[in-house]
Amino acid sequence: MRAAVLTTPGAPPEFGTHPAPEPGAGQTLVRVTAAPVVPLDLLCASGTSYFGRPATPYVPGVQGVGVVERSAVHPPGSRVWFATSAGMAPGDGSLGELCAVPDADVVPLTAAVPDELAAALGLSAVAGWMALTWRGRLRAGERVLVLGAGGAVGQVAVGAAQLLGAARVVAVCRPGASEERARRAGADEVVPLSDDADELAARLATAAGGAVDVVVDPVFGTAATAASRVLAPFGRLVNLGGASGDEARFSSAVLRGRSAEVLGYTNNALTPEQRAQALTAVLGHAERGALSLDHLVLPLAEAARGWALTAEGGGRRVVLVPGD
Repeated sequence: MRAAVLTTPGAPPEFGTHPAPEPGAGQTLVRVTAAPVVPLDLLCASGTSYFGRPATPYVPGVQGVGVVERSAVHPPGSRVWFATSAGMAPGDGSLGELCAVPDADVVPLTAAVPDELAAALGLSAVAGWMALTWRGRLRAGERVLVLGAGGAVGQVAVGAAQLLGAARVVAVCRPGASEERARRAGADEVVPLSDDADELAARLATAAGGAVDVVVDPVFGTAATAASRVLAPFGRLVNLGGASGDEARFSSAVLRGRSAEVLGYTNNALTPEQRAQALTAVLGHAERGALSLDHLVLPLAEAARGWALTAEGGGRRVVLVPGD
């Protein structure tokens, strides 16, 4: 089959040929129609992550969308989303024409959403949705602050907060394209990122019209420090990543005085059922045009370019599409 094949950890994959997968017991063979390139793919392929050095050559890609070719569980010809452990464990991922996937990691798709958008949303949408609902326990009428709102998770979190009935949604991101994406996602106000935690906290309080109940934080660092200072009583800060650094400073007095919570989140903590329910929910909203994500579609043959664009960041999801 044709695929993006990684032969050297730390280097981009190269488009070429690779042995087609042969599904074993408990696996579904999927013909891939769209697969995103996400930061986790680059981390797994780096050879320096906590997953260890991946066995090469392998096909990266931790998620994708496609059509079932062969399965004992899922009807052949049915449209599905799927997850893989490519780069985290031996085996190939979604950046090829075919992918063998554990049956439990296959989610039937019923929403009339283009494959490219479904692939772009994927696990980023699951994270944004579940950080608000499952970990953040968002209630209608509460105020929400989204850090890194120009990124994939941030864009979804902004839109999801509005759909879930937040009274006000404030976004934090860098000026320019990120700000435009946050506004399109539905932010009531966008606050430019600052390296001064005191200044940023003051601007956040003004933008929110007071304290905030839930913070969705994919960045950590100074932005998280500032956000923690504007938490309402019983407020919740949900951290999903450290794009701006692995450390933030929190005041014990503030957290104790407000009975506030700092919570960690990872998609890996979800059961397959939770993941499927969250994905179905967000794609249902996407079908109605109420939730989307800025993305760029490229042919699979341009995998190296898509890899480089993802490495550069910028918040626009790259989706690769196999084809002639």
